[in-house]
Amino acid sequence: MATRTESDSGPDNHTTTTTTTTNNPNQVATPPIYHLSFNQNHTCFSVGLQNGFRVFDTDPFKPSFRRELDTHGGIGLVAMLYRCNLFCLVGGGPDPIYPRNKVMIWDDHVSRCIGELSFRSEVRNVKLRRDMIVVVLNQKIFVYNFLDLKLLLQIETVLNPNGLCEISQNSSPMVLVSLGLQKGQIRVENFGSKKSKLVMAHDSRVVCMSLTQDGGRLATASSKGTLIRVFNTLDGTLLQEVRRGADRADIYSLVFSSNAQFLAVSSDKGTVHIFSLKVDSGSLASLTNDRSHIASEPIHSRLSSLCIFKGVLPKYFSSEWSVAQFRLPEGLQYFVGFGQQKNTIVIIGMDGSFYRCEFDPVAGGEMIQLEYHNFLNAENF
Repeated sequence: MATRTESDSGPDNHTTTTTTTTNNPNQVATPPIYHLSFNQNHTCFSVGLQNGFRVFDTDPFKPSFRRELDTHGGIGLVAMLYRCNLFCLVGGGPDPIYPRNKVMIWDDHVSRCIGELSFRSEVRNVKLRRDMIVVVLNQKIFVYNFLDLKLLLQIETVLNPNGLCEISQNSSPMVLVSLGLQKGQIRVENFGSKKSKLVMAHDSRVVCMSLTQDGGRLATASSKGTLIRVFNTLDGTLLQEVRRGADRADIYSLVFSSNAQFLAVSSDKGTVHIFSLKVDSGSLASLTNDRSHIASEPIHSRLSSLCIFKGVLPKYFSSEWSVAQFRLPEGLQYFVGFGQQKNTIVIIGMDGSFYRCEFDPVAGGEMIQLEYHNFLNAENF
């Protein structure tokens, strides 16, 4: 691996928000969490801490490994590539171990950094697939070839403090989705056709997005947090709109199930919602040759009982609502992934909590909690 430096003309904004765990007098004190995310297929998740990082398996839940680095300092971002030995690390917290404007490529087989990418402004996010490294800055995105760190593409975006960017995983060439140059605008970059598509997804700022594994569908949420929209990335058409609720909310995560039948959403309101999606086998088949991910029968979201008045009453009354819900403490940041078992989800929280739940796609309603752990509890190690 080589060391590369790329210039960036965006603002040098080094402000970060650090979330720490909630102290419970009945629990062992846990260290502050600077980063929390799943890998590409939700089989494990990574945690960035003040002196290293840890990785946990999700099904069954168990600690996988921990790395306490010799040099003291916080890890603000850990990008995993499935379960392989390569990670991308970025410093974080009040005392970062690496500069916030550098991506360090860590090889766990040799327990050291084997390369780095340097920028003029803070790294907001890193996305990995087997052939690409995508680095997200405040107003730019850089796409590199993984093998030799050759710069392949540079994209300008509107101010992007959340580091929003999604890439396809099981399609080749890659589909990349980023913010556009206007508020509420999404840019879809198709590396196969070498064409870009701009989509006006929302009137307000886009704060969360998710892409199916094949890159065919995109889900977006705005700063209002009431509606989730699903788009076809091939032509930018709106396929479906579902409603999380009526009150404004901060959306923390959106994620599709592997077969694109379901969409999970978490927010600061303390409820995880599962929505059923309308799966159109014809349109999906045109986007991917992998028919194993195409559902044979669509499952429909719950519609308001007043949908017969659609077009007369406000849009709220004809909305599509979630089929299943799980309640969590309000105001805390949780991220959702779909479990390896059918109709299950896993939830990880910035307070160190891990939940595994089961939902009924037919009857709907409240999910059943199958498992709970405090993943930073000392007894796990």
